[in-house]
Amino acid sequence: MAAKIAFIGGGNMAASLIGGLLQAGHPRARISVAEPSAERAAWLRRSFELQVADSAAPACAGAELVVLAVKPQQMREALAGLRLEAGCVVVSIAAGIQLASLARWLGENVHLVRSMPNTPALLGAGISGLYADATVPVAARDLASYVLGAAGTCVWLESEAQIDAVTAVSGSGPAYFFLVTEAMREAGVKLGLSPDVAGQLALQTFIGAAKMAEDGIARSIDIAQLRANVMSRGGTTEAAVRHLEIAGLRTIFDAALQAAADRGRELGASLAKET
Repeated sequence: MAAKIAFIGGGNMAASLIGGLLQAGHPRARISVAEPSAERAAWLRRSFELQVADSAAPACAGAELVVLAVKPQQMREALAGLRLEAGCVVVSIAAGIQLASLARWLGENVHLVRSMPNTPALLGAGISGLYADATVPVAARDLASYVLGAAGTCVWLESEAQIDAVTAVSGSGPAYFFLVTEAMREAGVKLGLSPDVAGQLALQTFIGAAKMAEDGIARSIDIAQLRANVMSRGGTTEAAVRHLEIAGLRTIFDAALQAAADRGRELGASLAKET
């Protein structure tokens, strides 16, 4: 029998995981959700035909895995008084909430996993970084991978501190690519294109490049080589890329991702003090 999976919080990320699980054939009768918003709960029932409770305890009864999908600031209240069965796997996708805090709230008899997914999970194209300490058994890790894998790729990390790096690279990452596409669109307009045409060109280039990268990586072609393949010696692409390099693009990204990672650590430390 498939594992019983409960979600505390029924927002977009939870919905993407639920949709992926159902698409993969997980029995809907083995999925439940705790969602206090009556409007959102009604949407979940209509969309997925699931059992939706207004609090965590009834949704989590008998659960073998629980996904914590509420906002970090709401986590302690959402888990207040909750008692899970021994050996239950608990996967937190809430930014900043440290495993030590979860252990204080939920006790020592559960297997804790911390994860950072990203928004392409909504389309089944996400990637999640996961971490669990050495005491968490392989079967619990496999179950966590099964659930997070419903929305994309999973990678396991060597330390909890690396969650902040995952946040910087992939958690926040989609916004970086959107920003570059936006900047290209605006530059195209300055070069004389209409906003509509510039937007189409920039967006489809973004989409096409991503597909080329996916195909190239599948054939073991490094992303740097894919970039080099587009550049003709003395050509237009080389001129543009040289300008980006001279302007310090790599340094800018180093500093930007460091800022994101630092902010993730600050949020984690702040939330830990409050608990």
